[in-house]
Amino acid sequence: MSTLVSNEFELEPADSKRLSSLCGPFDDNIKQIERRLGVEITYRNSAFKVLGEPQQTNSATELLKLLYVETQPVKGRIPDLDAEQVHLAIQEARVIEKDENGGYGKEVNIKTKRGVIKPRNPNQAQYVANIINHDITFGIGPAGTGKTYLAVAAAVDALERQEIRRILLTRPAVEAGEKLGFLPGDLSQKVDPYLRPLYDALFEMLGFEKVEKLMERAVIEVAPLAYMRGRTLNDAFIILDESQNTTVEQMKMFLTRIGFNSKAVITGDITQVDLPRGAKSGLRHAIEVLSDVDDISFNFFNADDVVRHPVVARIVRAYEEHDAEQERIRKQKKEEALRLQQAEAASAASGANDVSSVNANTSNS
Repeated sequence: MSTLVSNEFELEPADSKRLSSLCGPFDDNIKQIERRLGVEITYRNSAFKVLGEPQQTNSATELLKLLYVETQPVKGRIPDLDAEQVHLAIQEARVIEKDENGGYGKEVNIKTKRGVIKPRNPNQAQYVANIINHDITFGIGPAGTGKTYLAVAAAVDALERQEIRRILLTRPAVEAGEKLGFLPGDLSQKVDPYLRPLYDALFEMLGFEKVEKLMERAVIEVAPLAYMRGRTLNDAFIILDESQNTTVEQMKMFLTRIGFNSKAVITGDITQVDLPRGAKSGLRHAIEVLSDVDDISFNFFNADDVVRHPVVARIVRAYEEHDAEQERIRKQKKEEALRLQQAEAASAASGANDVSSVNANTSNS
């Protein structure tokens, strides 16, 4: 069982207006820190007490001191700290809360008709932690590893906690090797078939009626990727599903839509690209280009992370082994062709040297 510790300290200089700005209306800022870091904060005037696990308690203490500095008067006016500033301060603290078993204390914990949603393996736990602690998160891996489902759960969790104001779901409208022809209906109805997995997850977590109401109020928005151009998305949780079917240009366009206090989760499986032959996947390109960029996390799943029927894991593993064997054969053939080319070049060079030598001997004679 973990040991709780408490930190007691005073914020100086004591100033009732600065303290009011720090705590926010109805202590909203204090409540956000408590919720995000898993601690309990009490205070009387400028004397504060933080109770929780050692790492979270120390982080919350430093965060309160840092935020109090931000309340210093500017031109005689005390700035108001809002939820966005507190959110950014927590993000910059980069705290990943772990429990005594090495898991993550701040997990997605959404109650649905089927039970409580939470990560089922270490990779999923790390994925959820990265979504919480990064502005942009990539979830890459085979079907059935929970990439999209957990992303939707994290979005719902953020909406319920009022950390964001809306959820935006998008997906490239690329047909999976089939020509569906003209689809009737308005924009939403045309895109619905492509976004059905996201809808299913939302219906399960929030219920059909609530999802419908949130969509009517534009709290939940569904749009094809092509309609993202020119927009700036603030206070939003954006999920780009099936991102392996984006082009390089589309991926760059999407990533540059992210606005203030927004999170983006990009999911995809680079082994199931449905783009025309010769077109490079935007997801593959993003892995190559963005792997060293701060505030972006990459999470790679494999067959061991599949949480569907056990046969799905075996299918994925079989395909992985087949692809690995094919890659090995391709490399072997390439190496053999290179060796043969080098041998032919060496032979040609040797023949040229022999001819030069004969010509030289003839001239000397």
